[in-house]
Amino acid sequence: MAAEPSSTPADSARGGRLTLWGVAAVFLAVSLFGGHHQSDDEPQTHRASGAGAAASAEPPGTDGELPRSAPTRLLIPKIAVNAPFTTLTIGDSGQLQPPPAGDTNLVGWYADGVAPGEKGTAIIAGHVDTVTSAAVFANLDELEPGDRFSVERSDGSTADFVVDDAETFAKEDFPSERVYEDASRPEVRLITCAGDYDHTARDYTDNLVVFAHLV
Repeated sequence: MAAEPSSTPADSARGGRLTLWGVAAVFLAVSLFGGHHQSDDEPQTHRASGAGAAASAEPPGTDGELPRSAPTRLLIPKIAVNAPFTTLTIGDSGQLQPPPAGDTNLVGWYADGVAPGEKGTAIIAGHVDTVTSAAVFANLDELEPGDRFSVERSDGSTADFVVDDAETFAKEDFPSERVYEDASRPEVRLITCAGDYDHTARDYTDNLVVFAHLV
């Protein structure tokens, strides 16, 4: 369930970072996607931690992968997400840069990795909130196994996904290998911040990860 909104910070917008599990099983970063605030105030909203069992076993007959094509729009009807994509890259620090915080309705795709619908693990990240309002993944914790979402792609096709699981992990104990390892079928991870807001670290304590596969 969602947490109640809290007070608004006074200073600059959030940043954020992702840890990636690379194709060569090399850790490219040590921090997870999250907000790093420049204010000691609480964020506009924070999400209560979701929980779930391990991602479900691979069902037969669902690995009809699509050719590589850049995503253009993410549609999650259950939580009213209809958002365009921006590409995310690895910065000089070796960490995945987050989507711009100034646009509350924008998701990011790690463009040097797998495209949604392509065989493997595609990474989609979005902010849970900004200094002004809730953001695109504010209600991501409402997704449950069996829920569906779609990714529109630049070749005109649509990749449809079903949620296998949604889990919250402490950033200090994030299972990077499990979340980011290469998959034998087309899969997606939707990632945002979760848990409590840590005033000292100016960040959320957890990350919410939604595991899904192509149908």
